[in-house]
Amino acid sequence: MSRVLPDRFFARSAEAIARDLIGAMVVSEAGGERVRGMVVETEAYLGRDDPASHAYRGRRHAGNVGIYSPPGHWYIYRSHGLHWCANLVTGPAGIGAAVLLRAVRITEGQEVAVRRRGGVAPRILSNGPGKLCQALGIDRSLEGCLMRRSAVSISPGPSVGALRVTARIGITKAADWPLRFLMP
Repeated sequence: MSRVLPDRFFARSAEAIARDLIGAMVVSEAGGERVRGMVVETEAYLGRDDPASHAYRGRRHAGNVGIYSPPGHWYIYRSHGLHWCANLVTGPAGIGAAVLLRAVRITEGQEVAVRRRGGVAPRILSNGPGKLCQALGIDRSLEGCLMRRSAVSISPGPSVGALRVTARIGITKAADWPLRFLMP
């Protein structure tokens, strides 16, 4: 297995990390079953100065404690009370910045991912943050865990060259900020 990204990789801006995670390889051993995929879409959330961030204006509550963890820790939350979403905390501890993993391309363990997703077609297997978490077996148990010591790890991948950059999607505040990064 490739070396896992070190904690210091995440001690930078969310925007830089969101860019650099495109092409990285995610390996999940959740539930004792291996699924591997390439990160193909991310979004950056900049912390207390970002109206779309769970840490906007420094707000804290029981549901967002993880976003204030040191860099390289998982921040897992439910979207609309339904689907898990997986983020990696970035920058200095306490600022509340994170990168949302929006999509991966499954490269190994597709049969496990398909089963976890209820038999869906491969093209829609992990093309959204909730689908990604379901396919990789990510749930609240990762919340606050250091990524490099967890059941789901991320390693460097191949260089992907120029990225597509767009506004973030699925949000209403600061929706026009160009902080969504995609594989070309």
